[in-house]
Amino acid sequence: MEQDLNQFVQAILIASDPTQSSLHQQALQYLSAIQQNSSAWRLALAVFVETGPNGGRKHPPQVRFFALRVLDDYFDNRFEPLEEETFQTLQQSLLNYIQTEYLYGSAESDASFLRNKFAHTLTLFFLCTYVDKWPTFFTDFFALIHPPESTSQTTFNPHVSLLLFHLILEISGEVADQIIKAARSFTAERHARDIRVRDAVRERDAARINEAVLTIVADGVERMARLRKSGASPTSERELDSAVEVVDWGIRTYASYVGWIDINLTVTRDTVPLLFSLLSDASLPIRLATALALTRIVSKGLKEPGDKLQLIKVLSLGQVLVALEEKTRAEQASRGSDTDEGEESYREALGKLLNILGLELCKLTDECPDEGVRSEGVALLAQILPVMLRFMADEYDDTCSTVFPLLQTILLSYKRQRKSSSEPLDPTKRSFLSSLLTVILEKLKWDEESDPEDMDEDDKAAFEDLRKELRTFMDSTLMIDPELVTDSVRTLALNTLNAYQTGVTLKWNDAELAIYLVYIFGEINKSGGKGRAAFCQAPALLKDKRKETDYSEYPLTSHGEMLYALIQSGISSYPHKTVVMQFFETVARYGDFFKVRKECIMPTLQAMLDVRGLHSPESSTRSRVYYLFYRFIREDRNEIAPDVAVQLLNSIRDLLVIEVELPELENPDSQDMLQEAVSAPSIFDSQLYLFEATGTLVSLLYRTPDEAAALLLSVVRPLLDELSMSLQSVKGADDMLPIIKVHHIIMALGNIAKGFPEYPNPVPVGYTAPPLDVFREVGQAILVCLEAMNIFRVVRDATRFAFARILATTGSNVAQLIPTLMSNLLAHFEPTELVDFMNFIGLSIHKLQEDLLDVLDQLIGPLSAHINGILAQPVTGTDDQVAHVDTKRAYLGLLTSIISSKLHTVFISDRNKGQLEGLLESMLRLAEDPSDPSSEKAAFSFFGRCVTAWAEPPKTPEGQQVFPGFERFIYERVIPTAFAVLSLPQFNIKDGQIVVVLQEIANLMQTLSKTRGQEAFDFFVNVFLPSQNWPPATAAEFATKMRELDGKAFRKYFTDFVRASRAGS
Repeated sequence: MEQDLNQFVQAILIASDPTQSSLHQQALQYLSAIQQNSSAWRLALAVFVETGPNGGRKHPPQVRFFALRVLDDYFDNRFEPLEEETFQTLQQSLLNYIQTEYLYGSAESDASFLRNKFAHTLTLFFLCTYVDKWPTFFTDFFALIHPPESTSQTTFNPHVSLLLFHLILEISGEVADQIIKAARSFTAERHARDIRVRDAVRERDAARINEAVLTIVADGVERMARLRKSGASPTSERELDSAVEVVDWGIRTYASYVGWIDINLTVTRDTVPLLFSLLSDASLPIRLATALALTRIVSKGLKEPGDKLQLIKVLSLGQVLVALEEKTRAEQASRGSDTDEGEESYREALGKLLNILGLELCKLTDECPDEGVRSEGVALLAQILPVMLRFMADEYDDTCSTVFPLLQTILLSYKRQRKSSSEPLDPTKRSFLSSLLTVILEKLKWDEESDPEDMDEDDKAAFEDLRKELRTFMDSTLMIDPELVTDSVRTLALNTLNAYQTGVTLKWNDAELAIYLVYIFGEINKSGGKGRAAFCQAPALLKDKRKETDYSEYPLTSHGEMLYALIQSGISSYPHKTVVMQFFETVARYGDFFKVRKECIMPTLQAMLDVRGLHSPESSTRSRVYYLFYRFIREDRNEIAPDVAVQLLNSIRDLLVIEVELPELENPDSQDMLQEAVSAPSIFDSQLYLFEATGTLVSLLYRTPDEAAALLLSVVRPLLDELSMSLQSVKGADDMLPIIKVHHIIMALGNIAKGFPEYPNPVPVGYTAPPLDVFREVGQAILVCLEAMNIFRVVRDATRFAFARILATTGSNVAQLIPTLMSNLLAHFEPTELVDFMNFIGLSIHKLQEDLLDVLDQLIGPLSAHINGILAQPVTGTDDQVAHVDTKRAYLGLLTSIISSKLHTVFISDRNKGQLEGLLESMLRLAEDPSDPSSEKAAFSFFGRCVTAWAEPPKTPEGQQVFPGFERFIYERVIPTAFAVLSLPQFNIKDGQIVVVLQEIANLMQTLSKTRGQEAFDFFVNVFLPSQNWPPATAAEFATKMRELDGKAFRKYFTDFVRASRAGS
């Protein structure tokens, strides 16, 4: 045994010292094997309790800690009784250890972490022995607490007392703490064992435990009072610290079991005064522990509402909390700017206690059937509402938010009452809501001492989250009393803005709040109209009449007044960045206001253009205002005169210079600098909005095409020159800066095109086209770069991006550039580009139609073969699966775009008709696979469009069908496949996605019926449905419905028909 013991100890020492590399792994393996041994507990017990020659513990703390872990493994999850000899050995050894170490020793003073660990181990031993083996556990333990008769000690032993407290805390955690239980895996054996232990403790020892804990606490309180009174000395200070520690842990222990022990034991005429005295004790830990104990008492579940009401009345917590809130608030004010986090945590604990008290009262007022209990609950709740608002008004957000659950419940109750009654709101409730609104409006302000621009991101996010929560309370109040909220918000905002306009000095956070209230008023004012009607009380007008109407003749709405005051106040000049940025956010959000008060446009734009916004020295400000300026211009472009557009454009020319930023790579060996440079966030991302706004401003000169072309050229010429210079600077793949510059310039040119209106199709009479020659020149310049640099993916990506925008703006007027574009995009190609490329082709089809026919005729065959090769490859891993699904979806979308356009003949052209059979077969395979409903639906949709495009009979005797005989393929292959799918067991009609497939099949059949007419009717009635064993009458009814019902009605009929058929089969 001695040899095993020494080996065990040495292995632990080596395992805890990683520097012993040669033996470290071996020691770990040995200990792992030891832990699997059923008798390892004997070694561990001996190592833990063994004493040395000097009477102290023989082995080092880390060795003894590991020994306790071995004992934990032995006790934990043990649901069978221990053998008698094993139990006796463990019991005697542990009791002897407690006597020598805690009763007569220093309680592991040299290794305090062992105290908590031992308490946990002893708890696990208790759990597996208390019910069957050691029913006198607490009796035996209590005997150790009283001082030995042979000593002069007159109080309870503090070491043993603290061990008892830790032990009971651990027991409560194991058998009753739902958080601990939820964190571990559930086992029925453990759950049943915990219930048995809990019931046994209640039956045998609950009263003794409670009496022991409270007696020790009362003794500690008495000692604290005596020692505080006697004055300071080193000895008395140590004794006082010991007494405070005992009382603190005693109250924590009491709090741990009040939730699962009889309330009549824990709440008595003696405990209530004791708790209230400790709730205002000088020791912060004791106060915090007491607040938690009272919180758990109040929240304890009781069967009868009357018992809960009685408990709340006995505690009289409302009055106590009023006094303590007032006292702590005064102390907080006296501290001024000095923060005492400990005392703030006490106010937070009081707030949590009030919150729980209020929630329990809400349960009585809302759920109790007894009218007497309800009315008393209402009165008690009314008493604590003012103190709840004072906690909510606390300058510390953690304290403020403690009462949010209670407030939410109260407002929900008020809302329910308002819905069920048409009576005016009770004056008391309206007064409360008014006070609440005052608190909310104050709490919505930033802290005056804070600077949001320099704040920690977490702190900034925390305040934004608080604002969101406060907004929910404001919204709830709005539903109860809309007029109160809108009037309060409007009045505060207008008063602040008017004060600033008249020269009153405002704090920055007051100014920001006023603008923020204007910003959110559109969400608050639910009764406001939409568009111009939200800001102006004008009659409803037809869309074409709005431009002719002078809205300045009509009075403004409340929100309109607020925005007008915002602009006229000049608050955009306030010398604080947060105030100015909130101004910009607000004016960009409500573009429709400027359509009814056009005189406000220029002051707003002037603020955006100068050093407050676009020309700010701070890049973070410029970056955000680039977007807000673009948004404002886009929304109000029709209100901006051409000469003003030219002025604005000239004001931002200096900002249209592209700067390249190279990111710092974390792993240069594995990261692609080009890809990282274009994907990493940079100011260029925001600058793209400015280029789009530039395009919009140029487009406003559409009435003077030559002037518009000259202005556009003046913008793009510097970019094209720089593009040419950058292209010439690229000598190889290592020339990062010029390559990225080429990417950025191409993207910028694309965004300038995006700022123009989309090219109409068909083109209306009198339409003035954008400067097409300039855009052709831009497109040609981009192609020159692409031809020279098509090996670089970033250039290919930027070119697709830019041409997508240029096509949208110019339509088919740049069609001559497309063949060169496509050939160069495909010259070098990565699989990950496939989806973007197919989406680009889809856009090109939409914009170019017949002009794309030759290009698409050459492209579709190789592209389809390439895609089918990729889709045929095995899928390995999640990323592959996502890429596979995206590629398939994009490919099906492309095929549908082609068959739905005037380009459908590319499938049956001389070049591609040889591949058509393979294409149709692959679509059939997708159509019969219900494991992928999205693709299945797309396949049936494709076939339906094929019928429309290729199966239309000739209109004249000498005419010819587009694809002669295609209807036979539909009759012989597609329709049988559709009906076969309907009978598959995995075709789950209760699945919403499957229902969509079902409706697409209905669309296909009805398209076939309408396209082929009587021929299709005869096919279903006389050929196909009889082959499926349908009765003649049913077949005739089905074909008739298919022919005569509209699309929606037939889809419903068909869905119900299939559902009924499957239910009956």
